[in-house]
Amino acid sequence: MKILHLDTNHRLLIDQLYAMGYQNDEDYTSSKQAIEAKIQNYDGVILRSRFSIDKQFLDAAKNLKFIGRVGAGLENIDCDYAQQKGIHLIAAPEGNRNAVGEHALGMLLSLFNKLNKADREVRSGKWLREDNRGIELDGKTVGLIGYGNMGKAFAKKLRGFEVEVICYDIKANVGDDNAKQVSLKEFQDQVDVVSLHTPQTPLTLGIVNADFINAFKKPFWFINTARGKSVVTKDLVAALKSKKILGAGLDVLEYEKSSFEDLFTSEMPQAFKYLIQAENVLLTPHVAGWTIESKEKLAQTIVDKIKAISKSY
Repeated sequence: MKILHLDTNHRLLIDQLYAMGYQNDEDYTSSKQAIEAKIQNYDGVILRSRFSIDKQFLDAAKNLKFIGRVGAGLENIDCDYAQQKGIHLIAAPEGNRNAVGEHALGMLLSLFNKLNKADREVRSGKWLREDNRGIELDGKTVGLIGYGNMGKAFAKKLRGFEVEVICYDIKANVGDDNAKQVSLKEFQDQVDVVSLHTPQTPLTLGIVNADFINAFKKPFWFINTARGKSVVTKDLVAALKSKKILGAGLDVLEYEKSSFEDLFTSEMPQAFKYLIQAENVLLTPHVAGWTIESKEKLAQTIVDKIKAISKSY
């Protein structure tokens, strides 16, 4: 059986698949059109987010048995059409959930303690102690929207703090000892911190908008390590200006390309200009799940899942 690798990943992925008897071909530069011209020769495809796997691609992939995405989500794949064709879809949220949980916690603590602001000031010769007085996480209510792999990982990290952790999810009965599941109204009435952990689906596009934000009883802090297009940036900026949102940690942005490898190429949006100047906003380039350890764990997860389904071929 032949596998085509479209993105570079940890070497163990190819090495272990070779050991399992797979032929592994690597093509990290050809156009999507060129890949489509030869994809009928392959039983499996492994990628990150180089390009979308749409109906045209899937129709060309006449012998494809599985698609492995070395990442948490499958939004760059037409999942319904692939499943109609009997193609196994493999993602690896187990591989980077710990990294995401740690990153979310790091962002929250940095915002609460103004670490980036204070660092910049000291480097420029300013010693403003009172201006950099922080707040403590203890005693706060942290709310998680989406309680799957990533939400659960963040909740686990919060166990060492004297906080109440609640979650809201469209699925029933997902709460556990680390987070109590509540209704959306209870969620919006109680939280001091909102952390987003939802996949990108038609339901989650633009869910954090003005109506959603204004439904919260108290001003709150906002963390997004999920998907940028779940947030309407101009509405987020309006809430930051009005202090309905007290600060934001954003690892993902509405303006990211679908490959996640770059930002916009045209003129910088006005809302983003505000974000990069705001002292109560922390920005990182979609790296919450992007650690040395997660690179290996993501690859291993894909190998293990291919091994589990290979018995059916």
